[in-house]
Amino acid sequence: MNGPVVSTPGGAVAFSGVPHFHIMTKPIGPICNLDCKYCFYLEKEQMYPETRGAGFRMTDAMLETYVRDYIAHQAGPEISFAWQGGEPTLMGVEFFERVVALQRRHCPGSKRITNALQTNGTLLDDAWGEFLAREKFLVGVSIDGPRELHDRYRVDKGGRPTFDKVIEGLDLLKRYGVEFNTLTVVNRHNARHPAEVYRFLREHGSGFMQFIPLVERKGEGGGLAGAPDGSAEPEESVTHWSVGSRQFGDFLCGVWDEWLQRDVGRVFVQLFDVQLGLWMGLPSALCVFGETCGNALALEHNGDLYACDHFVYPEYRIGNIAEQSLGDMVRGAAQKKFGTDKRDTLPRFCRECEYRFACNGECPKHRFLATPDGEPGLNYLCAGYKRFFAHIDPVMRRMAAWVRSGRPASDLIPILAAERRGPGRPPSRNDPCTCGSGRKFKVCCGKPG
Repeated sequence: MNGPVVSTPGGAVAFSGVPHFHIMTKPIGPICNLDCKYCFYLEKEQMYPETRGAGFRMTDAMLETYVRDYIAHQAGPEISFAWQGGEPTLMGVEFFERVVALQRRHCPGSKRITNALQTNGTLLDDAWGEFLAREKFLVGVSIDGPRELHDRYRVDKGGRPTFDKVIEGLDLLKRYGVEFNTLTVVNRHNARHPAEVYRFLREHGSGFMQFIPLVERKGEGGGLAGAPDGSAEPEESVTHWSVGSRQFGDFLCGVWDEWLQRDVGRVFVQLFDVQLGLWMGLPSALCVFGETCGNALALEHNGDLYACDHFVYPEYRIGNIAEQSLGDMVRGAAQKKFGTDKRDTLPRFCRECEYRFACNGECPKHRFLATPDGEPGLNYLCAGYKRFFAHIDPVMRRMAAWVRSGRPASDLIPILAAERRGPGRPPSRNDPCTCGSGRKFKVCCGKPG
């Protein structure tokens, strides 16, 4: 499971009656060279028995239909494509050479195309490095922390660890100057080590980090459960690798505390950026915290379009691009209802919560508990998010006011550091410099004459 690439804001910009939308494109479907123990997407292979022999590969004809239709229905001067899986690098560099050629053929000269590729990093080689650098792909690399934490669940088909291969892939991207970010799946194991995970990612050059909570319900027969139906279930119904709710909150608090010490304005944590915008009163730049959703869809290898990457189930298939226009499907009644249901089914307990503005019930995939008064639809991660929101609230309020006044959030860090030290105490050598440079005191204003 690779998860989402850097998120695209899910606003509602009108374009010929079609809202702005984003698609996670899976040209090789659920097929992957790894066998991550927690991956929810590998089981999607069972949905397409008819294409197993063909290797789940998107055909050239389907690719051109998709590229042409996606470009035709996008608003604004920039059009963003996102490629994931499974493992999209299994398609080979040649497939993505065709992607770029088709984008150039069908894109008007007034628009700019960008591409993001989410990968486990284990198959990257010099041919990939040269291509990704030349075509300026943004690459998301899935890595769960240091060796012991990463290899706990991210193994290959033979059950062997993958950490060394992923690090080789990261090093290759750096060598070729490819822009990359990291995606970390927060599970029950690595969630115990927030500072260690964050420092590891920072030390390996990740300037943009995504932390995705792993929450998977157990289904009948030991597999994973299907799409949430709103019924109340106990927390014990999740898999043993799923992160605990309060545990996830503690993890976020731990990462926040590390980040706040010296990395504001230097390292970007997706969730923190999104929450700063919400504390400033802006719309959510990430679908999971938006009041409604429905503008982030998933496209399978055969052209089937689904309401969301987390809802790739037969009942959420909204059509096929070989038979219907993307615009017609995105603005169709079924997809509109999928998006507004997020708001309309929010329990009263959540509607009255002081942190509703920052959460909005989070992702519907996680809404399978009962509220204290017995209403179904409470998010499994509710307790953890409340813990995190309460923890960041005092600083986030000040940071939001700081940014609204036109100053960068990083300028607030020396002030916070001074407050932690107490009145009259000078900064230590490794504290952020009081001048706001972002450097340590010992190499800035505290540097000997």
